[in-house]
Amino acid sequence: MQKLAAFVSLAILASQASAVTVWGQCTAFTACDAGNTCIKLSDWYSQCQPGVTTPPPVTTPPPTPTSTPADPPTTTTGTFVPPSAAATGLTTRFYAKGKKFWGTCADPGTLGKSGNVAVIQSTFGQVTPENSMKWDATEPNRGSFNFGNADQLVNWAVSNGKLIRGHTLVWHSQLPGWVSSINDKTTLTSVINNHITNVAGRFKGKLYGWSECLTEQGGLRDSVFSRVLGESFVTVAFTQARSVDPNAVLYINDYNLDSNNAKTQGMVALIKRVNANSQLIDGVGTQMHLEANGAGGALAALQLLASAPVKEVAITELDIKSASANDYTTVLKACLQVEKCQAITSWGVADPDSWRSGNTPLLFDGQYKPKAAYNALIQALA
Repeated sequence: MQKLAAFVSLAILASQASAVTVWGQCTAFTACDAGNTCIKLSDWYSQCQPGVTTPPPVTTPPPTPTSTPADPPTTTTGTFVPPSAAATGLTTRFYAKGKKFWGTCADPGTLGKSGNVAVIQSTFGQVTPENSMKWDATEPNRGSFNFGNADQLVNWAVSNGKLIRGHTLVWHSQLPGWVSSINDKTTLTSVINNHITNVAGRFKGKLYGWSECLTEQGGLRDSVFSRVLGESFVTVAFTQARSVDPNAVLYINDYNLDSNNAKTQGMVALIKRVNANSQLIDGVGTQMHLEANGAGGALAALQLLASAPVKEVAITELDIKSASANDYTTVLKACLQVEKCQAITSWGVADPDSWRSGNTPLLFDGQYKPKAAYNALIQALA
């Protein structure tokens, strides 16, 4: 069990091993389910596909995998190794470059799809709950908490050896009406503190969350939090989070922090103000929901965010319209050039499950096959 300082997450190897299911990634250390065979799709990715029985394992045991496993061969041999140990996907290669992980988002709905699960197991090292930890899901009525879907996600991640990032504690969207209708400072402060105590407290030592709060001009976004408490709600939230889990590394996160623009500058200025007297905000995340050919500002954005008084920077929800190899590798290279940039999370696995599915923005297609952008990333990380 290893605590990762970035998000106070636990990585635990799966306690029981099983053969890789159909559409999962196969390697020299994995075996496909009966009726499937390992097919080489590129120099860096092989996949269990239906129709052919997997050949029997060789009689000699496979070599012990190292921190940088060999590229997958065209056939499967040997004994299954849990994905976190045998994976040759993005997270393993990204880690070898000194970073912490390449992750994705998930929830019980997408974890019910075998193809989706197989890719997460073999390719990604972390999961973010897409919706199950947001306020409307966890506290739909005041003081009444529901952790059913969040618990499922966390339990799956722990049993499959994946890190977990919380998402979100305080956010202007997906709020229950009872929160939005509060107009008293004392009441809202109490509600924020109680929500963070229950949500962060439940998963203490496993994960943590963050907030979004800025307009495109760099000022505070209009929300119940800013209307009632002004900028102080940011300090209120981070102070309570620090109290609930003193060892957590706390992130603030927002979208359109994709270049050296007014919003990115406003985020840096906000962090400087909040952290003026003590280190409340430890990391800043840029979501990077990009348009095609929109990755050119990534390096400048990361460099500017890294100039804030934070320990880490992360790309937290990456997807790019049309998923060109050039756009994805541009983002990757930007993160590699910025020392504080510690992690990248893709906002989904395969295009059909993306919140912007019509833009085909992810690294895997509807058949869970890696796209050209995935292969380009692997090549760039070789």
